[in-house]
Amino acid sequence: MYIQSGIILFLGFIVSLVSSVNPRVLELNERFLDVKKDGNWLVMFYAPWCAHCKRLDPIWSQVQQTLHTTNIRVSKMDCVSNKNACHLLKIQTYPTIMFLKGDQDQFIYNGDRSTEEIVHFTLRVANPPVRKFNNGELIDRLKREKIIFFSYLGEPKGDLWDLYREVAVRFQPYSYFYHAPPSIAKKHFKSHGMPAIVVHKENNVYVFDESEWSLSLNHSLHRWVNEERFPTFMKITRLNINSLMETNKFLVLAIVEENKVQEIPDHMKEFKNMVESVIKNYRDRFHRTFQFGWVGTPDLANSIAMMKVPLPYLLVLNSTTNHHHIPEDEPTQLTPEAITIFLDSIQNQSAKTYGGNHFFISLYRMYFEVLSNLSEMWKGNPVLTAVVFGLPLGFLSLICYSICCADILDADDEECDDGHEKKE
Repeated sequence: MYIQSGIILFLGFIVSLVSSVNPRVLELNERFLDVKKDGNWLVMFYAPWCAHCKRLDPIWSQVQQTLHTTNIRVSKMDCVSNKNACHLLKIQTYPTIMFLKGDQDQFIYNGDRSTEEIVHFTLRVANPPVRKFNNGELIDRLKREKIIFFSYLGEPKGDLWDLYREVAVRFQPYSYFYHAPPSIAKKHFKSHGMPAIVVHKENNVYVFDESEWSLSLNHSLHRWVNEERFPTFMKITRLNINSLMETNKFLVLAIVEENKVQEIPDHMKEFKNMVESVIKNYRDRFHRTFQFGWVGTPDLANSIAMMKVPLPYLLVLNSTTNHHHIPEDEPTQLTPEAITIFLDSIQNQSAKTYGGNHFFISLYRMYFEVLSNLSEMWKGNPVLTAVVFGLPLGFLSLICYSICCADILDADDEECDDGHEKKE
């Protein structure tokens, strides 16, 4: 008996030890409204029937494991069981990822649903908008991890500093902002004067130069930060394309197709690398006008082009008008030189345009989206698709048949009555 009790106590100790090392995600209820003002909360609002929520679950567990040593409480709330709380927090879609800091600050996450991106978002909004570099260790770590970050070089005073802080508050959910005092700036940003604002990305440092912009200083800095916060060549998905559209640039999309383990066939990888080489070699020529990226799911490109595109494919989307451009050459025949000529023709407005925001184009795009979704549903589960759409059509047919038959029967009765009267 004593041995069994000892074993039970030992197992309980092991369970508690594992729980402390790898705590579970907190499940919230309506009482969360009373305690949300205390501490930092990262919450996933979900519905049990939501397929996207179920796919996010294992990622959310990884987020919890990554942040469990911080003071951030990673949690989730079932909005079906807690409708009132979700209504008061203005939750409209599932899943919604929200960071709550104190009683006032709330940040909605709209980026890619990956552990790394969610953790970066959380660490950004959990800290002050601008953090100070006290030594070079943090700078070296950010460089090693290839994190894009902005820095103000110099004494924290003056109009430029005030504007920098304002921009940092606006873009805090999307980027890291730091202040490097003169002693740190001289050592780690040697070739730049002060005061100055720089961005470090992909092992390069780029300086904000007001003289390059014809806009006001306020507008110029906002736009520069909004453009530079993205990698030079990035993966574009349905989740981040709207943020890229806000840059008002042309989006140069290399369309390839990933498999289930996110691998790309060699010939598509060569095409993707070739498109990337253009912006890497001609950044000064194209960066101000174009945002380069690649798409691993052709469905997104199909929606833009309103057709099933061949793979690999090159497509350029005008983010302000929704027009798109495609090269005249076959994608497999494209070279870096041919792509640069194609992009030059877009810049000088001589390239042929397709699509746009006209009423009939929008109507056709809606028709194409519906048709594509139905086709994908049929391929994935034809039986379910037939049931979902067949039953309503069947009921509609019965109703129409009943109405038509009723009219015919009424007409026959009237004809019989008229004939009887004539006979009499």
